[in-house]
Amino acid sequence: MRGVSNRVSPWFLLLLAVTVVGGVLCVVGTESALQGSMVLLTTGVVLLVLGGWCVSLCLHEFGHAYVAHRGGDHSIENRGYLTLDIRRYANVGLSFVLPVVFLLLGGIPLPGGAVWINQWALRSRGIRSFVSFAGPATNLVIGILLSLAVIFVPMNEGLAVGLSCLALIQILAFVLNILPVPGLDGYGVLEPYLSPQAQQLGHKVRPWAPLVLFLLVLGVPGVSRVLFGVGQFLFALIGGDAQYAAAGYSLLLFWR
Repeated sequence: MRGVSNRVSPWFLLLLAVTVVGGVLCVVGTESALQGSMVLLTTGVVLLVLGGWCVSLCLHEFGHAYVAHRGGDHSIENRGYLTLDIRRYANVGLSFVLPVVFLLLGGIPLPGGAVWINQWALRSRGIRSFVSFAGPATNLVIGILLSLAVIFVPMNEGLAVGLSCLALIQILAFVLNILPVPGLDGYGVLEPYLSPQAQQLGHKVRPWAPLVLFLLVLGVPGVSRVLFGVGQFLFALIGGDAQYAAAGYSLLLFWR
């Protein structure tokens, strides 16, 4: 088990390769787009964003697992959570398939399923809280790094469009996941400091509370507007290009 848990999964490298291929197609497709054909650029943006989103889902879960491992839960390594292997997570369907489907259907970065953490092995309430925060913090850092790359690294317009869209998605994932709703990481940050009665209530509503939230986001325009408004505000705050991100979203949701 130790040998397995100390190396990066080839499945993660495959997702990374898909993302890189998408980036290359974005670069190549920019010239085609100027000549009137959007096929290559659209394909590039879709592969870059979906591949990058899956990569970030792996990194999100790795963030939880790494902090838990450092915080006292040494069973994390034996479960293979540190390999970035999508097959090791609680439910591949919930962790990756549904988030990709939700992103394609409504542009909503649905948080994925989680790694299993032995809370009793963690050394303090602060560590328990930080374990929950590590996931969305990873999305925030990725969003910042991608936005800074678009600003400071010379690149053509097609690649900038794809990376800006992916950056905004990371910021939206942070905003959505940090909400203090049972079942989301934002609640996990607060839970160690809640009373036993509040924790029991949170445990009861945890299975269906995120589903209700996502139905509200998808079905009630006002809720999604607030979510995107906060995400776009933070995106602009870190220097993200709103026009590039909007163009990327249009290409990602080309079927609309």
